[in-house]
Amino acid sequence: MLNIIVVSRSLRAPWSFSLESQRNRWVLAGGATALFASIALVGAGIGHWLAGTDAALEPLRAEVQASRAAVDDAREAAQRDVNAMAAKLGELQAQANRLNALGHRLTAMGQLKDGEFDFSERPAMGGPESPGQPQDVAVVLGSVESQFAQAEKQLDVLGALLEGQELAEASRPSRAPAPGYISSGFGTRADPFTGGRDHHLGVDFDANYGDPVKAAGNGIVSFAGWKSGYGNTVIVDHGDGYQTLYGHNQRNLVRVGDVVRAGQEVAKVGSSGRSTGAHLHFEVHVNGRPVNPMAYLERIRG
Repeated sequence: MLNIIVVSRSLRAPWSFSLESQRNRWVLAGGATALFASIALVGAGIGHWLAGTDAALEPLRAEVQASRAAVDDAREAAQRDVNAMAAKLGELQAQANRLNALGHRLTAMGQLKDGEFDFSERPAMGGPESPGQPQDVAVVLGSVESQFAQAEKQLDVLGALLEGQELAEASRPSRAPAPGYISSGFGTRADPFTGGRDHHLGVDFDANYGDPVKAAGNGIVSFAGWKSGYGNTVIVDHGDGYQTLYGHNQRNLVRVGDVVRAGQEVAKVGSSGRSTGAHLHFEVHVNGRPVNPMAYLERIRG
């Protein structure tokens, strides 16, 4: 026999429930059904409440999502601005480096005090304090870029002027054309062959056979060949009316039309033509008139 016995301190005696009775089984089944129905109703109520709460939270979730998207957009925009600013600063730094390089070159060309065009150092400045509105960084950088561009233009013009001056100076006959001392000067002298008075149109450098004969300045070879009285001769045209002549050469190393630089070898010392021994006869002509070469050579011999 199947019985359910309930024991409790609140009961004076154990309570038993027999399942042998048909009636008791129906009562138990009905009670279980009622219990399950109650649990189902409670669960449905909780689910409905949760569903209502979720619907109420949906606008808040959407607002949070929109705020997060706005923050992400603002962060990306700020990063783009930072990247653009960094790129602009890089361009300005490169421009400053170019200006510094140009400044150093102009300093050397113009023989200026070192650091005259140093853009890496902030120049000294001052003045009374005045109220002002804060400026946009992009506007400030644009102004700096404009100032750099203007400075670069001005330095380019100055550089061109200095280069032109430097080229003009390099073209002037101012370098000793041969080694050795000057054995005969410019002007009146005793003719080495006749002993009579003679006008010497240049200066003679006492040198050895085969010593280098070098251009006294930049120019173009206008003559290279045999010249009566001078033997093997080279004439260099330096522009602005200046010409130099190199006579009595053992042999010439250049041809007409060759461009030569100051200090470049143009011939070998010899004794060709009307000569008593190995030496270089050197003349300087200005606008077709021979002048004393010492007026130019003394600049480097001083």
